[in-house]
Amino acid sequence: MRTERRHGSLAVSIVLLTTAVAAVAVLLTGLFAWRTIRTNAEAQERDQLARQAEVLARTPPLAGLLLQRQQRIAGPSGTELALVQPSGDVAGPSTEVVGPGLRKALLAGEDVSATAVLDGREVLVEGVPTRTGGGLVLTQPMSDVDAATDRMRGALVLPLALGLGGAALAGALLARRLARPLSSAARTAHRLSAGERGLTVPSEGPAEVAELATALNSLDAALAHSENRQRDFLLSVSHEIRTPLTTARGYAEALADEVITGDEVPEAGRVLRTEMERLERFVGDLLALARLEADDFRLDVDEVDLDALVEQAAAVWSARCARDGVDFRVERPAQPLTIATDGFRIRQLVDGLAENALRVTPAGRPLVLAVRQDGAGARLQVRDGGPGLTDADIEVAFERGALTERYRGVRPVGSGLGLAVARRLATRLGGIISAAGNAPEGGACFTVLLPPRPDGPGGSA
Repeated sequence: MRTERRHGSLAVSIVLLTTAVAAVAVLLTGLFAWRTIRTNAEAQERDQLARQAEVLARTPPLAGLLLQRQQRIAGPSGTELALVQPSGDVAGPSTEVVGPGLRKALLAGEDVSATAVLDGREVLVEGVPTRTGGGLVLTQPMSDVDAATDRMRGALVLPLALGLGGAALAGALLARRLARPLSSAARTAHRLSAGERGLTVPSEGPAEVAELATALNSLDAALAHSENRQRDFLLSVSHEIRTPLTTARGYAEALADEVITGDEVPEAGRVLRTEMERLERFVGDLLALARLEADDFRLDVDEVDLDALVEQAAAVWSARCARDGVDFRVERPAQPLTIATDGFRIRQLVDGLAENALRVTPAGRPLVLAVRQDGAGARLQVRDGGPGLTDADIEVAFERGALTERYRGVRPVGSGLGLAVARRLATRLGGIISAAGNAPEGGACFTVLLPPRPDGPGGSA
């Protein structure tokens, strides 16, 4: 049993995604800041200690007194002092941290910044030269740096939390902006699939979402147009089928009731045969059109001599035209005209156009079947001396049933599918079919331009 996969909400997915991205960003930022804060806190404490050392170094004899007074006023800070005399002697509480290297640097007039251990505690060491040629060293417990680091890190938590919350809020707003038009589009799509028409999706949101709405609106219009055409076509089909069936049924009932007897029976049989042939042609056209519109329609492509093919077709159509008193003519190069195509389908196309032309060509008027080279391909033409086509006729000539409905009762008409089949055949063969209203013979002219080889999935060698 197949189980339907459940999909999560887009809005929830967007909120979770933006929150996850923000959380990663906050985590990386926090890790970087966590490490940087320690360095910055130590740098700040060193800078402050160095400035204090510079002030005290201006009056070395009073430095100890000044430092004690400062700590009495501001409170004990743990800062200790050591004085390096010009002779190299060291005095003060921080004597332990003043090693030979530090003393040598101060006596050479260089500032000193280092880390040392005093009374078992890690301390910051900042030393500056004095005006008298010695130096002054201040030490500060590293615990002060740790305390400053903790304060700065504590202050970092709130901005990071606000950033994460802001990202989640932004994700929720973005999800709402995206999900609302998408949900509307989905509802409209479901309604379209249920058969509703005339629906409109507002074009809102980002460009891609607005484009989806526009596509759904276009689909709605296209479905309505297609269904209207299908409805009209079905009405036309039912009319075309009903007419010969009604006639055949009437004659069949008359024969069964012995209303038609004697010499009238052969005529009734001819009428029945004519109506059945008409119905058979119509059903054949329907099947041909259905096959041509199928995705798996294939062509049997081979080298075809169109001159020979037209010669064979001319032999058939000259006899048919002769029975109807139509003047049949053929125009061909009388030498091989070879292209890669499906010869059976070319003959089907020629026969369909010729039958359409013969139907409307009066006795004594011409019907021409012509073929000639056209670049690397070929040009097929069927021209007649019938009533021709108007500009309005040409616009709808290849639409199913259009001309049949227009000229029913005015001139002989067929199933209404012949020209639609011809256009689909020409397209499958990689060609282009066109209609003109005034042929040299006075009627209509149908032209098919064929390429040297069909392109696309319809052809197979």
